[in-house]
Amino acid sequence: MSHINKTALSVNLNKIALIRNSRPGNYPNVVTHGEVCIQAGADGLTVHPRPDQRHIRPRDVYELSDLVKSFPGIEFNIEGNPYAESVADFPGFLKLVHDVRPHQCTLVPDSNEQLTSDHGFNLHVAGKKLQPLIHELHDIGVRVSLFMDPDPEQISLAKELGADRIELYTGPYAEAYKNNDDSFNALFQTYMTAALHAQEIGIGLNAGHDLNLENLAHFRKVPQLLEVSIGHALTVDAIAMGLPKAVRTYKTICLA
Repeated sequence: MSHINKTALSVNLNKIALIRNSRPGNYPNVVTHGEVCIQAGADGLTVHPRPDQRHIRPRDVYELSDLVKSFPGIEFNIEGNPYAESVADFPGFLKLVHDVRPHQCTLVPDSNEQLTSDHGFNLHVAGKKLQPLIHELHDIGVRVSLFMDPDPEQISLAKELGADRIELYTGPYAEAYKNNDDSFNALFQTYMTAALHAQEIGIGLNAGHDLNLENLAHFRKVPQLLEVSIGHALTVDAIAMGLPKAVRTYKTICLA
């Protein structure tokens, strides 16, 4: 029941882009900071482009894809709403994915109005519409992950649809950990059960949302955790620690 020795760290660059977008120009440069993360030990980079371009812009996606290609072994993960259509100079989510063909595409049940991702797919409702998109992404050589709650039944449906991985939504875990909630142990057990079920049926396991330096080590107790995607907390920690040290600190936890 022990976790694998290594969990890949994919750094989400959304918050770097958000800071940049608060002023005219290209400062801070998202690509430059992406390279800093790679040089500091990140295993991959994640972006979540949205039609309102509140943080990551289409140009970032293309430039970061080029950056990652110059670092063998580093992965590029594009996450987002697969149904986000073309608006103004946003070409549409799937168009971006087709253009750059990232290593992984994490499909998320976001609406355009959501502040942030806050729930996984209900595949009883969404599965029929998602399945051809999963096949479409496989046809262009992209690994597909679905953003999911820790529900074994739903995880089985993800496997049946052909998803390669799931990304467990860890927001409730992080909130319970922070509050030292009486129900924390029971809640964490739901994640353990979900992870064991994923392992049993042969679907890969990622995780993300509100993971940080305080709660990440405990979450790594779940078995066969392949990747965590962390952005908000890591960016906040970088203000105090510096970006390279923040990346290295998270990476140390991922290797522990």
